[in-house]
Parts: sequence; C-alpha cells; structure tokens
Amino acid sequence: MSAEDSDEALFARYCDGDQAAFLALAERYEPRLRALMRRQVRRSHDVDELVQDTFLHLHRSAADFQQGRPLRPWLITIALNTRREWVRRKMRRPEAPLELDGRSDPVAPDARLDERRDATRQVSRALAQLSEGQRQVIELHWLGGLSMAEVARAVGASVSAVKVRAHRGYAQMRALLAEGG
Repeated sequence: MSAEDSDEALFARYCDGDQAAFLALAERYEPRLRALMRRQVRRSHDVDELVQDTFLHLHRSAADFQQGRPLRPWLITIALNTRREWVRRKMRRPEAPLELDGRSDPVAPDARLDERRDATRQVSRALAQLSEGQRQVIELHWLGGLSMAEVARAVGASVSAVKVRAHRGYAQMRALLAEGG
C-alpha cells in the first residue's frame, strides 16, 4: 500500500476484503474528523466516540458507496450527520450539573481560552440560525474542507447553486456575528 493510493482506491480494496486499506483510510482521515467534531463537542472522549461512530457508519454503508464518486465528501457528510445526531440526542437528555465539594474545584481557565470558547459559541449560534441548505454547504466547505465542486456532489446540487448558498450563508453569518450572534 503506497501513500499515493487514492481514497477511492483504498475504499474499493477495503470493500474487496482488504482490512489494511480501511486502517489506512482511518489514519488518513482521523485528524480531520477530530478537528471537525471539536467544532461542537468539547470533551475528548466524546470526540473519540464520534470519530469511531463515523468510521463504523462508513463500514456499515460501504455497499451504498457509488464507485467513481469521491469518497471524501461522502465521509465528511457521514461525520457531520453523526455529530448532528449526537448533539440532538444530548439536547434531549441533558446532563445533570456537576456538584463540587470545594476541595477539588476546577481552576479558572485562561482568559484567551474563554475568548476562543466565546467566539466558537457565537459562530455555532450563527451557524445554527442559517437555513439547513446554507448550514450544510458551509459545514462541508468551511468546516469539512471540501471544495465547492465536492460540496456540490455531496449535496446533489450544481456548483453555482452551492456557491450561492455559501455566499448567502456567509453573508448572513457575518451580519449575525456583527449584531452579537
């Protein structure tokens, strides 16, 4: 297995029974998927679980993959859907508050970390206020790192339609962030 193997070639080999090809894909995409999950998920063990669930969904839906199509947009879409379902589940079953005893209270976080978290929350709130079409395109392009052509294939729209959605979504996000999220 060479480093030049395309994602699609690796996945085709995996579908033909080559387990090492799936491990190569996992090694290739794990860092990108972790970064994508961290955009909305804070705890590292939850990120680990979501990345693992994404690869499990990829394995389970291997027969649905259309040969000749790029794998990356499909995998990123699976990851975003996995994260979206996880967030929905968490919203239905909120965690109980942590009871602190005063002896092992957490230390106050760094002010810059607070600023980053606040900015991340504002961006997440602005993103949540977009239409589903705009949000999906922005998540795939900006957060998923896909090109507009790859996004268009992933959502089943023309490149120009995807560019319009992205432009309008980014403009709306700028306006929302300017007024405080």
